[in-house]
Amino acid sequence: MSKVFTRSRVVVAAAGCVALVAGGAVLGLSGSAQAAGASPAEQRNVQVWLTPDIAGATAFADSVSTPGGAGFHHYLSPNAYTARFGPSAAHAKAVSDWLSSVGMTQVRVSGGRDYVSAIGDPAKAQVPASLAPDVLGVTGIGEDGTPGAARAATSNQAAPACSQYWGQHVQSYQPAYQGLTKGSLPICGYSAAQLRAAYGATSANTGKGVTVALTEDSTPTAMFATLTDYAKANHLPAPRRDQFREVQGGAVCTSTGSTAATDRHAAAASAGSATSGPPVDDEAEMDSEAVYALAPDADQLMIVGGGCDQGLLDAALTVLTGDGNHPSATIESNSWQIPVGTEPAAVMHAIDLRAAAEGVGAYFASGDTPGLTMPASDPYATAVGGTTLGIGAHNKRVLETGWSSAQASLDNGTWTDSGISSAGGGTSPDYAQPAYQKGVVPASMSQIRVGDRTVTGRAVPDISADGDPDTGMLVGYIQQGTDAKPGPYQAEPNAGTSLATPLVAALVADAQQGRTTAFGFINPLLYRLSGTGAVRDVLPPAAATAQQDRDSYTPASDGLSPSVDVFGVTAPGAGQQVIAKGYDTLTGVGTPNGGAFIAGLRKAAGR
Repeated sequence: MSKVFTRSRVVVAAAGCVALVAGGAVLGLSGSAQAAGASPAEQRNVQVWLTPDIAGATAFADSVSTPGGAGFHHYLSPNAYTARFGPSAAHAKAVSDWLSSVGMTQVRVSGGRDYVSAIGDPAKAQVPASLAPDVLGVTGIGEDGTPGAARAATSNQAAPACSQYWGQHVQSYQPAYQGLTKGSLPICGYSAAQLRAAYGATSANTGKGVTVALTEDSTPTAMFATLTDYAKANHLPAPRRDQFREVQGGAVCTSTGSTAATDRHAAAASAGSATSGPPVDDEAEMDSEAVYALAPDADQLMIVGGGCDQGLLDAALTVLTGDGNHPSATIESNSWQIPVGTEPAAVMHAIDLRAAAEGVGAYFASGDTPGLTMPASDPYATAVGGTTLGIGAHNKRVLETGWSSAQASLDNGTWTDSGISSAGGGTSPDYAQPAYQKGVVPASMSQIRVGDRTVTGRAVPDISADGDPDTGMLVGYIQQGTDAKPGPYQAEPNAGTSLATPLVAALVADAQQGRTTAFGFINPLLYRLSGTGAVRDVLPPAAATAQQDRDSYTPASDGLSPSVDVFGVTAPGAGQQVIAKGYDTLTGVGTPNGGAFIAGLRKAAGR
């Protein structure tokens, strides 16, 4: 599926995906995605993911990630991981031979033997029962190259009025909504200076010597030039030319005969015109600029996955296979989500296990709607939730609460509820509670009913940062002109948990600076910081909180009605999501507390 987000609504469009079947049972997709299928004559790129030694990899990932043990931070190289836990060459050959035998072409085993890819008519392929134990699942490419994953981001429309800092403009309104009669106008987009102040970034810790990978579903226009302009506009040092690299990861997501848009900004503008969505696609730019704002000396590796679920998984895996001797980065920021059930969870789990074993921290957006998504809900992913963050006139925090707001629009003198705008989270019915969450996540959030049983599951998210579109970041981009040349630098506000994710990744890069060993999978360290000064506990708005700090009000403009977002209102029954003292299912253990967070991580790691 693909989603186009606006401030007040979500528009969902279906995108074709494909799965192979084993003995008549589909491996990989569920629900409507299975039924969609493909025309018999259509040629598609499919990937058959091979089963590694999951039990062995799990034990090893736990050993290298848990402080105090003999194996702590003794990671494997990509080649060593493949040799020790990867599928055997014989199994890969057996799957390759089978794909060739049913008429698939361009059959290829991936570098780390994680999957076998092929092109052909998926209707001809049924996985033999003899091979089923060797197959984790199958992913396929959408018929028109449409991203199958939902980007975890929300872009504001051009605001008729907004504030440069929280509380700069406050407006009264009538009638009252949920007892409130005035609200602050939304932020025009925070600058790098404002975000650096809010998260305690300093010149001492800048991410120097650390590489952060950014996985994307489309190629930005002139990204290095954009980053250079962003640095200039935000009074940051200019990036070095060797500081940013952009590579293609995995196959381009198009099927035979399909035509993909040549300019993603133009495509986004066209989609936005039809759905009242964002005018441009500046997701990749937001990821890069958010990392640069908080970790200006970190190297950036942007891996473009080709625009669909499979392409994004390939991008994440590209980081891990690296050059065989080392992964391409030790921090991987993934600002996207895949709806639960649309791709094989076992495939994503295997990728996360490989990351942990190799010492790569995999950070995933928790999503921009209530409830769970993948891969964030996997126990070996670090799930990043969202907050509503008010930064005042002097760059001080005025307010912060979990991003979950009741939205309403004013029509003919009456408020009409529009639903909940919220970061994702909740408790997984599929994964048991990991050891690192025990004693931190309360039973009221970890225990859920599955059928007639009560199970204790993996809670999401793990940590959080600014994600509310009302308090987003000013993102710069360059749009391709009608002459196919890059145009001028422009900026607009954007947010979502795809802003929160690179912000957290950047702070981890700051903490990792100067260390000889990467933090790797950070959750066992992170939960040891719960309740300490390293993280800020994010609470719901108090009854005594000033009205203008409890909601955001947007005046009428361009035919749109006035609207209001009331902070800290959670959707009842939406995956046990609450905002509470201590751990909660909107913000995790809390949000990073500047230098104390950096010092806390280093101390928890012990060396």
